[in-house]
Parts: sequence; C-alpha cells; structure tokens
Amino acid sequence: MNKLLSIELRTSKVVPLIDRGWTLMRDRDALKKKFEFSDFVDAFSFMTKIAFKAEKLNHHPEWFNVYNTVDITLSSHDANGLSINDVNLAEFIDSVYDSNYSKKS
Repeated sequence: MNKLLSIELRTSKVVPLIDRGWTLMRDRDALKKKFEFSDFVDAFSFMTKIAFKAEKLNHHPEWFNVYNTVDITLSSHDANGLSINDVNLAEFIDSVYDSNYSKKS
C-alpha cells in the first residue's frame, strides 16, 4: 500500500512540480496538468509513452483526451491522496513532454 506524502516530501517534490505547471486540485489530494500538442497523433503518441511506463510501475493516471489536448490527474487511490508514485510519474510525464513535444506545440 502506498503512503501519503509527508510534509517534507510535499515541499521538496510537489512544489517543483507546481513550478512546472502542475496544480493541486481543490476538491481532492491530487495533481493535475493539461498538455497541448500540434495534433491528435502527437497527443496519442504521448499517451502511449506514458501508458507503457504506467504499466511498468503499476500506477495509472486518470486522463482525458480531446484531439490535441491531454488532461492528466495523478493521485494514489490506495493512499487516498498523493504518494511518491504520483511524483515519480509526474516527473516522467514532464520529461517525455519536454524531450519530444514542447517545441512542437
């Protein structure tokens, strides 16, 4: 079972994610970010890259895709809030976006 992030980890790990565009949701302990792409193929390719990593980690995002946008929410259901798995997946998601798509959109 995942453990909720400590106050120290929230400061050292979540604050930098907020600086990178992630937001804390008001109604639950979760991170959210919207990604935009040049077209549907890039958005779907991005989701596929994330899906393979999420499957390896056995930690899956909540997401919503319409054409060239992908909205991602991260929260650990078994911890009932943010865990280190959410931080790690958010960092991976940002790295995929930065290295493959940030200059295209």
